[in-house]
Amino acid sequence: MKLSFLDPAKHQPLIQEQKIDPTYKELRWKVFLGIFIGYAGYYLVRKNFSLAIPNLIEEGYSKGDLGLALSGVSIAYGISKFLMGNVSDRSDARKFLTLGLLLSAFTMILMGFFPFATSSIAIMFSLLFLNGWFQGMGWPACGRVMVHWFSKKERGVKMSIWNVAHNVGGGLIGPLAILGLAFFNDWHSNFYFPGFIALAIALLAYILIRDTPQSCGLPPIEVYKNEGEVSPEAEKELSAKRIFLDYVLFNKALWFIAVANVFVYLVRYGVLDWAPTYLKEVKGFSMSESGWAYFAYEYAGIPGTLLCGWLSDKVFNGRRVPATIVYMFFVLIAVLVYWKNPPGNPMIDNISLIVIGFLIYGPVMLIGVQALDLVPKKAAGTAAGFTGLFGYLGGSVFANIAIGYIVDAWGWDGGFYVLVMACVLTIFLSLLTWKDEIKRLSTI
Repeated sequence: MKLSFLDPAKHQPLIQEQKIDPTYKELRWKVFLGIFIGYAGYYLVRKNFSLAIPNLIEEGYSKGDLGLALSGVSIAYGISKFLMGNVSDRSDARKFLTLGLLLSAFTMILMGFFPFATSSIAIMFSLLFLNGWFQGMGWPACGRVMVHWFSKKERGVKMSIWNVAHNVGGGLIGPLAILGLAFFNDWHSNFYFPGFIALAIALLAYILIRDTPQSCGLPPIEVYKNEGEVSPEAEKELSAKRIFLDYVLFNKALWFIAVANVFVYLVRYGVLDWAPTYLKEVKGFSMSESGWAYFAYEYAGIPGTLLCGWLSDKVFNGRRVPATIVYMFFVLIAVLVYWKNPPGNPMIDNISLIVIGFLIYGPVMLIGVQALDLVPKKAAGTAAGFTGLFGYLGGSVFANIAIGYIVDAWGWDGGFYVLVMACVLTIFLSLLTWKDEIKRLSTI
């Protein structure tokens, strides 16, 4: 079920042939910029709570309880990315992405302005759950735009460029927290300051994004790129039932990468969400130093993701698995250094975080690309949502709840044992899709 105003934009009559190429070039640039800026905006209002955890600990909350509250985002996001991903496959991406960002921004503004919002774990969990649900509307809408406006042969590189929107938005949370504290002298500005910025970004994204080429009077991307004719059946909007049963439920390779995504996200958020607290308690970092370390982790992912996409397309000839395995091996090494480096060596701590950030977003991106590769483009949002369901309900929730309680019970060493095992299991599960990927590429 969905609201009728979200229906996909109607196909328009084909424009004059001489206008197709310049119009396509202009709109491809605009829609890509729109989903890049729009998705970066989502990250401005996703993980604000992590930077507020040290302040809430000072108010008497335990790490385990705050981890439970923080898990609201991940639980809702995982479910929403899958269910709303299915809705997005049958919706206008322009409206869908904008609506989710507006609702998410308003939720964070509410958490910052009203004292009751942080008065109990139950209330914080509920509001973060609501925010996570709205957050689940972002990736699927971007995936729909990507598969309609960019062909398979260019998608690895384009997705790697787009994927750094995670880092642009997420990395700005740290500096925005420092700036908000300077302007308002109030740690609640971690919530409302980025929220207002996200409202403006939502408007800009709506101006730039278009749903499909056909809704602009253009031919399908495969025709424009001379990659073959497209049957009417391939451009037909599919039902939710058919998408799930025909392309997701019995897709073995999709299941393997979905489970691998559990462990990728466990490392990603196990390091990121607890970095401000770990650095303060164990390594002696100040709030400002932790904020900049958070920033460095996210922004290091930009060149790392771009390199990973290039390796996948150019060195490994469109294969995603080899690049994932290489990256996760070096993530394992960096996590060990971050853990074992004794306090008093902040440069090594920062370098370790930068290396982890440089590497971890490559596998995050490639699992999403691999999911899109495994299904028709009309099922792209659902496939991406399926891997996201596992990543967030498994990996991110575990990173939020379990690591909080594990650290309370067994100290930070217990948390790092979990992160090391997650790296090893990601490599193993990726290997299980090795032959399937070779077979799929041989048919293209």
